[in-house]
Formats: sequence, structure tokens, C-alpha cells
Amino acid sequence: MKGIGNKNHFIETVQMKGLTISLIASADQTEIIHHKLEPNTRWALEPEEGWEALEYLIVVSGELKLSTNGGYEIYKTGDSFYRSPVKEHYVFQSIGTTEFLYVSSQPVFHRYSQISRDLMNLAISIEKKDGYTGDHCARISKLSMLVGEAMGLNSKQLLRLNMASFFHDIGKVKIPLDILLKPEKLTQEEWEIMKMHTSYGRQVLEETKLPLLMSAGLVVEQHHERYDGKGYPFGLAKDEIEVEASIISVVDSYDAMTTDRSYQKGRSKEEAILEINRCRGTMYNPIIVDVFNDVKHKL
Repeated sequence: MKGIGNKNHFIETVQMKGLTISLIASADQTEIIHHKLEPNTRWALEPEEGWEALEYLIVVSGELKLSTNGGYEIYKTGDSFYRSPVKEHYVFQSIGTTEFLYVSSQPVFHRYSQISRDLMNLAISIEKKDGYTGDHCARISKLSMLVGEAMGLNSKQLLRLNMASFFHDIGKVKIPLDILLKPEKLTQEEWEIMKMHTSYGRQVLEETKLPLLMSAGLVVEQHHERYDGKGYPFGLAKDEIEVEASIISVVDSYDAMTTDRSYQKGRSKEEAILEINRCRGTMYNPIIVDVFNDVKHKL
């Protein structure tokens, strides 16, 4: 593809939750892409086998915070960042509304934008069918990252957590609607079908063939495992469970308890936190519950 954008005009634009990306120019494999991030939105660069591109960004307005294993760095208007090739995971977070230009010497726009947009729209449609009144996926992602950052997870783990938390229930797309939307208690046979949504979620993400989403699929599959080994689908226990999945387990439970659903009113934050602590060491990893308690004032 070859193209050139004119003033105030882009070749193509894709809007996702908290993020708008616009292809400005493309020629000889090189792409220039404009990014606009809403406050507290994350964007990442990740290594990929066989990918040797030069990747460069320059902040046009606002600020980006780059998480590092030793803390973080701030990139302000006019600051730039590049790697050739990308050999580590880099997770940026916008501080306020932020815009930057991203240049890649290999085409990336259509590879990621269409799949990400379709999956995000699918995740949002599922949360509405599941009785949530809105923004459940975004809340789970935000709260999970709050806990993950407080735990000091590395950039690779934070990136996987960010994706897996947003898409944690994506597998429900394969659950029959008469079961997913049933207002009465499920039969044992129906419950066994419902529990398959975690493994279905991993399948959906693996079908994208994108390394980041494929890695997130393992976390999605485990987010209903329990610390005491009584969860599903495999009955994993303690450190057998990916730490990102254990974080989502706590956060998803908290959000489910405190959110008004179409069929019931949510509990108070205080009641939900008491319940989380009551299940510390049985349903939930005690270390994660302790960190959750430390950040609960930010909820």
C-alpha cells in the first residue's frame, strides 16, 4: 500500500477504547501513525521473533510514562524514543490526553488495528449481554493494572495483564445465548458448559496469531482458578496459577460484587472488600489480597 495524507486528513483511522490511531503515510514498507491516547491509557512495544523493524515515537503533546523494571521514565512534548529492533517489552501510559507520532520501518497498522478493534467490540458486546451496565472490561483492566503496578510486576507481565484483564470473558462468545442469558440458576449440565468460557477465551486469542494476545490467552484461561485448587478449568493451586490470572480473579470478583447489574443492585465497596478478605487464602492468593487492601483507597 502507498499513500499520503493531507492536512487534517488521514489515510485511515481506527478508534478503540481510550485510543485513536490514524495512518498518516505509508511507502516502501515504512508507516507513520498518529496516536491519540485518553488519560491513563496504555500502549506498548513488544519484541517478536523475526521482526527487525526500527520503531520510533515522538511525543507531540502531553506526557507518556514508561514503566521500567527500576521505576519509570517520563517523556514530554518533543521527547523521542526508538529501538531497532525491539528486544524488550515497553509499556507506556498517558498522563492526561497525549498525542504522539509512531514510525515503523515495517507495516503494522492493519495487522494490529483490525484484530484489536474487532476483539474490543466483541468484549464490550459480551459484557452487555452478561448483564453489566457498561465499562466492565475497562474497569477490570484499570483495577488489575493498579494492583499489578503496586506488586512491582515487570513490563512483560504488565503488558500481558493489561490485555488479559480486558479480554478475560471473551470466551463467552462461544457460550449459547440461552445459557449465557438464563435468569434462573443454571443446571449442572449448563454450568459445565458455562465454565468452558475460560478455555474458549484462550482459543479466541490464540486464533489471532498475535504473540501478545496468544500469551494473554493463558491468563484468560486461568482467571477462574482458585488459590486452594478448587477452581476451574484445571484445579490449579497456589503458584501453579499465573500471577496475572490471580490478580484478575480478585479484581473481577470485586467488580462483580459492586456493580449494578440489570437484574440486581451491587453491594457497597466496604461489603465487597470484607468478602474478598474473608476468602483470602482459599479463593484468592493472600499476597494479592494484601496488595489489593493497600490500594483500595484508589478504587
